Amino acid sequence: MLRLQNHYHMLEREIEAEMLPYCAEHNIGILPYFPLAGGFLTGKYQRGQPAPAGSRGETSQYVQKYMTGENFDRIETLTAWAASMSHTLNELAHAWLLAHPPVSSVISGATSVVQVRQNASAADWQLDAVDFESVNAVLAKGLL
Repeated sequence: MLRLQNHYHMLEREIEAEMLPYCAEHNIGILPYFPLAGGFLTGKYQRGQPAPAGSRGETSQYVQKYMTGENFDRIETLTAWAASMSHTLNELAHAWLLAHPPVSSVISGATSVVQVRQNASAADWQLDAVDFESVNAVLAKGLL
């Protein structure tokens, strides 16, 4: 099986239009990286508050571009939804990617043992079709 590596996560979904369907049809695996949008999908950034000292969001334009009211609405809704399922936003971000059949695995960086464990625990959560569509509805409209 051929594997492609790509930047793909809940807030950057451009590959869904053509690449994911093509890969699914031709049995090509996707290996997304930056699944947490530079940490934005961990919940560490809070609406109306400065980025934590030393975090990527303090200086990275890549992370800062996600810090919009609409995206904060999405992550607040998804954080609460994941918590209602006894999971975290981090776990949801990984589980959502892994719910796409062409996704073979996910490249997720970590700066501590705790983060490695958090990332690995996401593999235990398999979203069913209803939950997957519920998450997609939030991503599309910001509502659950």
